[in-house]
Amino acid sequence: MSTFLKRVMRNKLEESEVSKLTSSFDTIGSIVILRIPETLVDKRHMIGDTILDNIKSTKSVYMQTSPIAGDHRTRKLELVAGDDNPVTFYKEYGCRFKVDVEQTYFSPRLSTERFRIASLTSENEVVTNMFAGVGTFSVITCKHRNVKKVYNVDINRAAHELSVFNSRLNKMEEKIESLCGDAREIANSYINGKSDRVLMPLPEKARYFVNDAVTCLKEGQGIIHYFLHVRADSKKSALEAGRFETHEAFSEYSHDIQSLNVVREVGPCFYQLVSDVLIKKGIE
Repeated sequence: MSTFLKRVMRNKLEESEVSKLTSSFDTIGSIVILRIPETLVDKRHMIGDTILDNIKSTKSVYMQTSPIAGDHRTRKLELVAGDDNPVTFYKEYGCRFKVDVEQTYFSPRLSTERFRIASLTSENEVVTNMFAGVGTFSVITCKHRNVKKVYNVDINRAAHELSVFNSRLNKMEEKIESLCGDAREIANSYINGKSDRVLMPLPEKARYFVNDAVTCLKEGQGIIHYFLHVRADSKKSALEAGRFETHEAFSEYSHDIQSLNVVREVGPCFYQLVSDVLIKKGIE
């Protein structure tokens, strides 16, 4: 899809306009979400109609009009073509998910990372997903690994309700316990010391929850998947910066970085990374 939009718009826009189009966009079930440059906003409906004509499975095309923001990690969307229905069903690695793209955070671009983390889990592990959204990481982990239990936490009530629905949809409700509330409070009051592995897929704020993630671990030891954003001129520089930031975030703990990967480039010179951190003991 990297050149699809520019290719289908060549007969409808001037070449100078085509060059300004963003190459990539998100396809989530029957919904397409794209960014449109300010200079082309007046042609947003034509762009949306063209997508509808060329991607037959698409029923709704939305233009993103704000960045992802707030505790609920939502974004503002404007319908530019098709049905005004932000709810869809999405498939990934043999699992189905009901998603509301307006009221919850969801990114299909984390698909490979979700499966990578699932593949690292072992039989009978207890996993905590501190920022779980609609439960995608949790369901895929349960589906592909015989884990004992997953605590699925999110502060967004709409995301929580969808995570409960998705656990049942994929017949994983006996292994996934969905909890709605503040991750810090739940980690310290309920999950405390029960987990072998913790996921922190909130790169904007994960560093503020490191102590809470460690609190979730059995005897203060285990694996934490720590997501972060870094600004850098290249992937190599991003990894160097990510390694430094991870060590800083976990400086109070005896730890090893088992793996550090670039998940994706989220903007010019702006990278999302994930560190797989082994915590060997509690606060020194």
